[in-house]
Amino acid sequence: MTSTERRVLLAAPRGYCAGVDRAVITVEKALELYGPPIYVRKQIVHNQHVVKSLEQRGAIFVEELDQVPEGATVVFSAHGVSPAVRQQAAERSLKTIDATCPLVTKVHHEARRFASEGMDILLIGHAGHEEVEGTSGEAPSAIQLVESPDDADKVEVRDPGKVAWLSQTTLSVDETMETVQRLRRRFPLLVDPPSDDICYATQNRQQAVKEVAREADLTIVVGSANSSNSVRLVEVALDAGSKAAYRVDDASEIDEAWLEGVNVVAVTSGASVPDELVEGVLEFLRQRGFPPHEEVRTASESLTFALPPELRKDLRVAHSR
Repeated sequence: MTSTERRVLLAAPRGYCAGVDRAVITVEKALELYGPPIYVRKQIVHNQHVVKSLEQRGAIFVEELDQVPEGATVVFSAHGVSPAVRQQAAERSLKTIDATCPLVTKVHHEARRFASEGMDILLIGHAGHEEVEGTSGEAPSAIQLVESPDDADKVEVRDPGKVAWLSQTTLSVDETMETVQRLRRRFPLLVDPPSDDICYATQNRQQAVKEVAREADLTIVVGSANSSNSVRLVEVALDAGSKAAYRVDDASEIDEAWLEGVNVVAVTSGASVPDELVEGVLEFLRQRGFPPHEEVRTASESLTFALPPELRKDLRVAHSR
């Protein structure tokens, strides 16, 4: 088989979104400004390579705040935290830097508003995900988790006329809409959030992978196993027509057997993946006779988020000296 018969289709947009970029830079700047160690509650973003890189620079990742010495500096991850976590930080006199993605913060605001209006909130998401735990903590007595379209048929509410839905920001757009439709059949007065909860980057990456996967014999998604949006990209690729699709943390996890009989490979990455990991996959394919990639772009992204205000304030003071 000659290289001209083979193709590598690289999806765009892919990789880092604005919220992830902001969160990673937040930890980097905190390390520069205050010096190590800087504690981070949970993984700052769901990517093992990013976490290891920051650990090498002096970041210490902990599961809970009782692992952080009193008075130390701690960064909250991009996935957000509940009010109970903020209260615990205050009780331990921790200096907190909140790297919660602003799009997650928006969902928290919506949860508080709906709860204040006496509504039952149906939160579409995955049990145990940090973002879901943070959002649920904003109004625990008002929020019920709906994990799948089938769950929509079982949920019970106090008043069918006072029900709203919210969602985790990293879900499959198509499956979420199916769940909402099933909920609406049961609760015709179901209230939508004021704007779509699934983040722009998640939607853009899913649309991009659909475009390349429909032609692909194989789709390779770069991303860590605990990255919800990366796992969804595999599902979306298969639904779009890719004959096979796999998630890898990096090129070392690619099985040579996946390439047998394959002409067209689609490549993409989740929203917490640095692009050098994608470059490693492209190089792996080139070394095995595949041609240079063709980028297939379905959207352009220019959104950026300012660093957390508490960090910006200290940076200004440092720069004014």
